[in-house]
Amino acid sequence: MARPSVEQVWEWLDAVPDPEIPVISLVDLGIIRDVAWDDDTLVVTVTPTYSGCPATSIINLDIDTALRGHGIEKLTLKRQISPAWTTDWLSEKGREKLKGFGIAPPIDGTAADGVLAGRVSRLAHGTNLTIECPRCGSTNTERLSQFGSTPCKASYRCKDCLEPFDYFKCI
Repeated sequence: MARPSVEQVWEWLDAVPDPEIPVISLVDLGIIRDVAWDDDTLVVTVTPTYSGCPATSIINLDIDTALRGHGIEKLTLKRQISPAWTTDWLSEKGREKLKGFGIAPPIDGTAADGVLAGRVSRLAHGTNLTIECPRCGSTNTERLSQFGSTPCKASYRCKDCLEPFDYFKCI
């Protein structure tokens, strides 16, 4: 088999879903930092969302399985923890996929206390920030818990449509 291009490998990796949020790929999540050939070995650089992420070993296994399934025989997964992953690395396509899945995506510049994300609107007093419901678009929402279904999400509820939803914490 001829050695696939780096662009082809990126396409393959874009089809590998995040194990905790399968609607978004590892590429859209921004944790795959680099793909390069080092002689005949493919090197994929991965930055976990945070150092204690419980999905890290599954993510590595999924990358390995996907690439070996495409005929890659020599593969090195390189863990890179600096610079640390940030929600700024989420692609726009990934943010839209999160919202479509019912998870409020983070918006740059809203992580003042580590628990604000989603579309932001200033309330009448100009000091409070609210999260837009990914289901109905209302900004009449409340945080139920800083901890959601996974460590990287928080639990919210919309006071208009009464639906609970997760939001992806800004980091």
